[in-house]
Amino acid sequence: MNRNEVRDALFPNCPVRNVLSRIGDKWSMLVLFTLEANQNQRFKELQRNIPDISQKMLTATLKMLESDRLVHREAFPEIPPRVEYSLTDKGESLLPLIDNLLVWASENMNDIMESRQRYLLK
Repeated sequence: MNRNEVRDALFPNCPVRNVLSRIGDKWSMLVLFTLEANQNQRFKELQRNIPDISQKMLTATLKMLESDRLVHREAFPEIPPRVEYSLTDKGESLLPLIDNLLVWASENMNDIMESRQRYLLK
C-alpha cells in the first residue's frame, strides 16, 4: 500500500484532506502545470519538461491523476503505439485555485519565513 492509499484510507470522508493528499505531493502540480502549458503531451515530452522526475514517479503520478479524472490518457492504435496526456475539464478547473494558492504563498513567504525564525529564537 502506498502513501496516498494510506491517506485515503485514514480520511475517506474528508474532501479537503483526501484531495490535498492527491494533488499536494511533489509532482502532481508540476504535471498539471506542464500539461496546461503544453497540451496533449506524450510521456517522453512530459519527462523532458519535468527533468528531475523519474520514469517510475511520472508513471505513478499520471495514473493517480487519471484515476481522479484530472488527466486524460488517449492511446492511438498506431505502430509504434502513441499515447498522449491532456488535462480534463476537471483538471483545468483546478488550476485557477492552485494559481491563487501560489500567489498567496508568494505574497506571504517572506513574512512566514521571518515568523519561523522568530519562533526558533524563542
